[in-house]
Amino acid sequence: MIIVQNLVKTFGPKRAVDGVSFSVEKGQVLGFLGPNGAGKSTTMRMITGFIPPTDGTVKVGGFDIVENPIEVKRQIGYLPENAPSYSDMTVYGFLKFTAELRGLTGATKLQRIHRAVEMCFLEGVLHQSVDTLSKGYRHRTGFAQSIIHDPPVLILDEPTDGLDPNQKHEVRSLIRRMGETKAIVFSTHILEEVEAACSRAIIIDRGRIVANGTPAELKRKSEQAGSVLLRVLGTVGAAVTGRLGQLGLARRAAVVKEEGAGVLVRVYPKADARDGELARAVAEAAMAEHWKVEELHTEEGRLDEVFRSITLPDTTKEAK
Repeated sequence: MIIVQNLVKTFGPKRAVDGVSFSVEKGQVLGFLGPNGAGKSTTMRMITGFIPPTDGTVKVGGFDIVENPIEVKRQIGYLPENAPSYSDMTVYGFLKFTAELRGLTGATKLQRIHRAVEMCFLEGVLHQSVDTLSKGYRHRTGFAQSIIHDPPVLILDEPTDGLDPNQKHEVRSLIRRMGETKAIVFSTHILEEVEAACSRAIIIDRGRIVANGTPAELKRKSEQAGSVLLRVLGTVGAAVTGRLGQLGLARRAAVVKEEGAGVLVRVYPKADARDGELARAVAEAAMAEHWKVEELHTEEGRLDEVFRSITLPDTTKEAK
């Protein structure tokens, strides 16, 4: 549904997007991650035709964004960052106006408005003017206009920005459900949203894609992925790390926290260790040493660690 090839955008001497390529199929939800200024919003604006690319191509539903801009925009629902609206309109009036811009008329128009209102939980503010809405309800209204014509492609820039935890959960669930039948790209700074709603994620940094994969694949890039956490009571860290560091499947063992009652140790696996093997070896060593084990589990890896390790400036990484 979306094919992006070697996309470039320059603003004077600044190369905001630098050779970005990816595709999104129907039934996929792609999370677009990156630090501030990485090029996420600029890429999304080019996909929607809001700004033209300096170089490269974008096709949506088989149509080129430069050669067939109207056909592309018919297929896209777009929620930009800080979505604009007419503040003097009521929520219903704004959605009615949006539906008419999308060419909807008669019973179909009313049906689509009702559906968008229901999906975005806007019933309680339907006849309120936009300028009296909270930030969360304004954002929901922007979301509603993006889905009112039931587009096959959704481009959502920070769709949960300004929402409370319950509203965030509702929007993530909605994106996940819609992602079963649509191609969706949404940017976020909240890494838990990637695991909650995305089938795939891209990390972009300084205009370039630096990681691309499923959330599970990205988590496996974490240094902690596959490591074993062991909490032992009644012994000291040196004794535990010294014994576990000698295991054939262990790359190293390190103290995470040493408390009066005991110690928390992380054991890092060697590259050839299979799932579960290191945990069994650690458990067997603990039994042999007669340690009092309070906790033992294998870590999945963490997206925030992967994100930081990929996007931190080199000087910051060296300092750490």
